[in-house]
Amino acid sequence: MLEELRVENLLLLERAELRLVDGLNVLTGETGAGKTLLAQALDLLLGGRARAGIVRQGAGEAYVEGVFTLPTDLDGELRERLPADAGELVLARRVWPDGRTRAYLCGRSATLADLRAVGERLISFYGQHEHRRLMLGATQLELLDRHCGREALSLRACLTRAHERRAELAARRRQLLELAGARERELDLARFELAEIEAAAPQEDEREQLAAERERLRHLEALQSAVTGGLRALAAEEEELAGAGAIGALAALGAAERALRAGAAIDPDLGSYAERACSLAYEAQDMAGELRGYLDRLQGSATPGRLELVEERLELLGRLERKHGGDVGAVLAHAERCRARIAELEGAEDALAQVEGELEVAERELAGLAERLSAVRARGAPALAGAVRARLAELALGHARFDIALGRREQGIGRRGADTVELLLSAGPGLAPAPLREIASGGELSRVMLALLSVAHSAAPAGDRATVGRDGASVGRDGASVGRDGASAEDATPQRVLVFDEIDAGIGGRTARSVARHLRELAKGNQIICITHLPQVAAAAQRHFTIAKDLTSSAARTTVNELCDAEVVAELVRMLGAEDGDRAASRHARELLRAA
Repeated sequence: MLEELRVENLLLLERAELRLVDGLNVLTGETGAGKTLLAQALDLLLGGRARAGIVRQGAGEAYVEGVFTLPTDLDGELRERLPADAGELVLARRVWPDGRTRAYLCGRSATLADLRAVGERLISFYGQHEHRRLMLGATQLELLDRHCGREALSLRACLTRAHERRAELAARRRQLLELAGARERELDLARFELAEIEAAAPQEDEREQLAAERERLRHLEALQSAVTGGLRALAAEEEELAGAGAIGALAALGAAERALRAGAAIDPDLGSYAERACSLAYEAQDMAGELRGYLDRLQGSATPGRLELVEERLELLGRLERKHGGDVGAVLAHAERCRARIAELEGAEDALAQVEGELEVAERELAGLAERLSAVRARGAPALAGAVRARLAELALGHARFDIALGRREQGIGRRGADTVELLLSAGPGLAPAPLREIASGGELSRVMLALLSVAHSAAPAGDRATVGRDGASVGRDGASVGRDGASAEDATPQRVLVFDEIDAGIGGRTARSVARHLRELAKGNQIICITHLPQVAAAAQRHFTIAKDLTSSAARTTVNELCDAEVVAELVRMLGAEDGDRAASRHARELLRAA
């Protein structure tokens, strides 16, 4: 339910705040006052395009906000876009004079696609010319499926999935057929590249190790000299270094330890220093052993031709890296891709046979679902036509003949099945029924649309009830929904807000009373917002708003006001074309209110 609608600086409308009720809400006003402004505001909330000049002159921005009752059965994806503690659903839209817009969902920045996804779950919009959508075969098929109820919607959802599965398999089959043409050439290339990498057998950290070894081999003599010098300084005996006036570190540390221990006999404090000298001697001894091991490895690696082998290996790795991605990791990843591609290419024939078998099964499944759906539609079409005829009789089209003709798609089975549907109407006796798009006037189309909606919302049981959104999407409470393209969605939320923008155009007199009665009946299970020029419809409202131009200020502006009981009578008098104070018109207005 739409609880509140706020509009600021939209065309001539400076500010309006409407508090709506469940049931029938009407908006009336003089011709040219801007009644369709609110329809445009709702269209913006639903992600519609913001046309140029929509921001009120002199204003910095236009703003539209709708506060909805939070549906309890929003699906997971939409629910994740809302705050965890959201107690209501708020859709908003800002529009700047330069055409930029920004959308909001419960105060959070959102995309227009987000607004459409949520808005189409909440609102069915029928604009002044929306009834002309009835002329589209896709919409007519949607209406028939909706009336057929749970079985048709469930079959439709299954058929859509089967159609998608068939399309995926057909695409895979085409891919495998194309693959077969270039199979041998691509297989040879993949095998060659894999063999080249496997022959080289590169390792992840090999380049760093080889580069370090190359540096050692290039500076072998300098390294040997450095290590030998270190060993001599650490471990040489006293006589080896006597000529240099020094002794080895190990000998010096040993002498220091002995001297300190002798002193410790006199002063115990020197004992700790003796221990430290001993520890340093052990550390120097370990270091000397490690240096001897390093020297042994260094001399062992200095085999003839080793440097040339390292250089060649590094060049090979560099060539593979340049060819396959820049480092050894990329080379190894390319090898894995080659293995996978070889397996795919070698198994292409088996895969093609398997896909063709699955495609054959999918075709049979799709055909079976299409036939079952066609049978349901064939049973439901006469029932829908009869129910609509009964409603048309109540809408002053008692002599009209309304039929539904089913046909077969020339292109085969599509996302909606194998059927086409045509709504046929004969507006008078002696006239053969003809397609609705060829003969119906605007007023007749409006009444046919209202009759169809009345049947859909009153005849279908609550569990099967479905609605049609702005794009013609059909949504059922059983979880099956079908958009304009036939796509299905699970756990769809039924739309409860129906917006009628002057679909009663071209209607008057006794027919207007019937239209009002049907709208009132339709409002028992739905919230209806109706922009109307008919006093009979306005009298049936639970809440009445009026829109008017304020010409007292220098800049023209439009205001929207909720009417109290006395003001409703005055507005009905105006709509009846009478002057203020006309007692007969006032009595007529009160009679309309009582009759409603």
